Amino acid sequence: QVQLVESGGGLVQAGGSLRLSCAASGRTFSIYPMGWFRQAPGKEREFVAAISRIDITYYADSVKGRFTISRDNAKNTVYLQMNSLKPENTAVYYCAVSSPITTMVNRHESDYWGQGTQVTVSS
Repeated sequence: QVQLVESGGGLVQAGGSLRLSCAASGRTFSIYPMGWFRQAPGKEREFVAAISRIDITYYADSVKGRFTISRDNAKNTVYLQMNSLKPENTAVYYCAVSSPITTMVNRHESDYWGQGTQVTVSS
């Protein structure tokens, strides 16, 4: 059974940073693309970033230059480093695993989801 467990969310002031982690289990995730999505209150879930098995990265325009996705295949873990956070980045952030990567990047869907971690950015 596939399991994704996010951590690292919390409350931060605008301009601050957070690092989200997602630990995956149940499969050999080193061969799968992984990604992050978020859902703000009253809004639809949106794509944030994705990383291929060979570390090619994709980002939503709104986070380019501020967020960095990375992975550690030995630990089956994907990370999202978020810098220069803004109040509009407040959302529940979800880890995702899906193949091919276009499922996440273009269709904004995923085969597997984590339970989410809350990120709140205060002004």
